[in-house]
Amino acid sequence: MTEPKPQTQTFLSSEPEEATEGLPPGWGEGLAGRVAFWIAVAFSAFQLYTAAYGTLPSQVVRAMHVGFLLLLGFVLIGNLTARSTIGKAWFWLLGGLGMATGIYNWIEYVPLIQRSGFLTHMDLVVGVMLIVLVFEGARRLMGLPLAIIAGIFLAYCFLGHYLPAPFIHRGYDFAQIIENFAFGTEGIYGTPVYVSAAYIFIFVVFAAFLERAGMIALFNDVALGLVGSWRGGPAQVCVLSSALMGTISGSGVANVVASGQFTIPLMKRFGFRPAFAGGVEATSSMGGQIMPPVMGAVAFIMAETLNVPYAAVVKAAIIPAMLYFGACFWQVYLEAGKARLSGMDKAALPNPWEAVKEHWALILPLAALVYLLFAGYTPIFAGTMGLALTIVLILGTPLAALIGPFAFRVMFWIALGLAAAAFMKFGVNILALVMAGLVLACLLFKGGRETLVICIESLAYGAKNALQVGIACAIVGIVIGTLTLTGIASTFIGAIIAIGQDNLFVSLILTMITCLVLGMGIPTIPNYIITSSLAGPALLELGVPLLVSHMFVFYFGIMADLTPPVALAAFAAAPMARESGMKIAVQASKLAVAGFVVPFMAVYTPALMLQDAGHIAASYGYPVEVTYIVFKACLGIALWGAAAVGFLIGPLAIWERLAAFLAGVLLIAALPLTDEAGYLLAALVIGQHWWRMHRARHATAVR
Repeated sequence: MTEPKPQTQTFLSSEPEEATEGLPPGWGEGLAGRVAFWIAVAFSAFQLYTAAYGTLPSQVVRAMHVGFLLLLGFVLIGNLTARSTIGKAWFWLLGGLGMATGIYNWIEYVPLIQRSGFLTHMDLVVGVMLIVLVFEGARRLMGLPLAIIAGIFLAYCFLGHYLPAPFIHRGYDFAQIIENFAFGTEGIYGTPVYVSAAYIFIFVVFAAFLERAGMIALFNDVALGLVGSWRGGPAQVCVLSSALMGTISGSGVANVVASGQFTIPLMKRFGFRPAFAGGVEATSSMGGQIMPPVMGAVAFIMAETLNVPYAAVVKAAIIPAMLYFGACFWQVYLEAGKARLSGMDKAALPNPWEAVKEHWALILPLAALVYLLFAGYTPIFAGTMGLALTIVLILGTPLAALIGPFAFRVMFWIALGLAAAAFMKFGVNILALVMAGLVLACLLFKGGRETLVICIESLAYGAKNALQVGIACAIVGIVIGTLTLTGIASTFIGAIIAIGQDNLFVSLILTMITCLVLGMGIPTIPNYIITSSLAGPALLELGVPLLVSHMFVFYFGIMADLTPPVALAAFAAAPMARESGMKIAVQASKLAVAGFVVPFMAVYTPALMLQDAGHIAASYGYPVEVTYIVFKACLGIALWGAAAVGFLIGPLAIWERLAAFLAGVLLIAALPLTDEAGYLLAALVIGQHWWRMHRARHATAVR
């Protein structure tokens, strides 16, 4: 049994930190940089304490969460982007004011409740300051589009009573609007910020600890060993490693930047076209958001919004995630065949089982997380315990290395594991005592002190990585607050229902277009929150299961980052691929075919997401229906992949590509006799193509 190591050397190593979206890497120079670093550590410590003990009121936690986001965000903006001392001082002032809004909500928590509807002048000043700072923070960290969209909704609150029907509302005074957005639970401190503070932050820090403990190294070695020798090996490795990373990290564009600088050049050196290499990285990295068990931040927001267990969201995502990454593997395989590329030399690749054996302990926190999530525990409890176990693992490693005999090391890990697992019976305090004992022990040894530094850095980087998600959740509260205050959502919902009564498919197309258009300027989280608030209830009224309707919106929010003309993930891969972002986006859209198909299939056959049973289940049972639908989806996606690449056993003729595409359409469509027609056409296309390639090879052999 080999001890886990915090740092490892692999084929695809990574730098300690990549640029957070909207911010350069690092913390800044001199004293200001050190202060920013410790602000991030304090932010993580506050969130972990509230997650573990939960003694503060929810409203206070939300306010302090936003306060820390504004403080750390503006401090880093000042340290990393300001060009003058005055500019830096200005951003530090903004950060201090942002933190002051959180402290004000903490100190005035009870009085604010008592004077609800009768805010003082100071309340109004703090409220206006909070709204302005959230807008400015979002603009600086995430660009103009999201701030503009939220600004339009805010302006509607003030000016909507001047608009014509059906957009007119009764009008609201200034104090009522400020109270709704800055102090209630329907505005900035609404459900998205609650989810960010309670769930998302914990999982982001959890991912940061696992990464620095060597989980990325483990995933890369396993991916290389398992699929590196397949046809198109480097691209297959990219897909699998991104899928594995998706189990602990739901970030998308950030994953492109972090891993693409190694995988994209490797794919290009191996012979893949630059546009295709960039497309593989963008598509597989974005797929991390739909990969259980952790998925993306949207999954936590969805569970909270729908008031369903997080495990229910994970269950619905399992088959779609397998289809998504299966489609990526398949098209990489076809593209490599078309370019006549083989796999990597298996003798030069790491042994995946040796990698697991060497780093087996890293899997334990992830396994514990999965168990707790599916055992019915809340995501905040599961994430906190998974993180705590990871910290115990990291802190125990240098101590175990000091123990000479192998048997004694085994006994040490067993004893430590039992002590850590005791939290299931005795509560979180026992786990806190175990970690405190390990920290004290590590302080006594050189290797232990270095490990403590790794833990502190993980806390800091986790807080920094959570900035963009947290700010997005804060500003999107402006949109949600507008919808609840003015009731404008009912107008939009009524329009979709009116269209869907005649044609559900048209309503789905309109919803998809809305997601893709919104996604051109804003990230997946606000895209999902806005669109699900508008379209989710409408689709439910049209008979679409609630979870399926929200997953529909979720998927197309992700697809927006791969779809031209904006395609943020594709353009993030462009500098590393040295290719046009638009060309990469086209390739990514082909690779992500499952992401476009599965949501529509799930609406008409919810069993694809393990939801409502259909007519097949009534006759043959639910497992038969799920198996049949998955098989049909796989065949349809395989045909579309072949049509997109232009290769199956050999190059496809134009008419074969068209026929393959049509067969896929017939299989995907949920109409009478389309399945039979699809299977027949698929058999004809595949059979004819095989016969044509067989004759061509025979003719070549004869010559």
